[in-house]
Amino acid sequence: MAELDKAVLSQMENIKKKTGKTLPELEGLIKQSGASKHGDIRQMLMDTLGLGHGDANTLTHFIRKTDGTSAALDKTLEEVLAEIYSGPKSSQRPIYEALMTGIQQFGPFDIIPKKGYISLKRKKQFAMLGPKTNTRFELGINGLGLPEDPRLQVQAKGCMCTYIVSLTDADEVDSTIISWVRHAYELAGGV
Repeated sequence: MAELDKAVLSQMENIKKKTGKTLPELEGLIKQSGASKHGDIRQMLMDTLGLGHGDANTLTHFIRKTDGTSAALDKTLEEVLAEIYSGPKSSQRPIYEALMTGIQQFGPFDIIPKKGYISLKRKKQFAMLGPKTNTRFELGINGLGLPEDPRLQVQAKGCMCTYIVSLTDADEVDSTIISWVRHAYELAGGV
């Protein structure tokens, strides 16, 4: 289940072409540099290899396995969910289950486990689900044109999601919330 996001794989392939180095060679370069902090590694990659900020940042996360995708690599969806909903956050798993029960009725989509949340994607990501704190769950929705509602928190331009819905109980998952996610699902195009 936990495979690298196609966009990350594509970016890694482009970085290998730009630098003429394999991923093990890039990892070796990072180790040889002696840099240990994320920002220092990123800057070294930019200075040494001429990578742009985005490529250097993604490569740093990828090699250090600090991005959400790499942290979930080689784990099943159930293993990732068990990690996400462990300890004080275990009480939020019913919220995830209630949302997924409604969302799975829409049709095909990819479930991409990340560290700390689950990304739902067709051609592009349409929702993110996961606990924000020990007592608050966040549903991120990527879609424009939803009606005003006090539960919909509009996010700043450039954020990972257009809207956030904060939830504290599975009973809050209603047909309106599911319709908002369906709208985003439809906007995200086919798988």
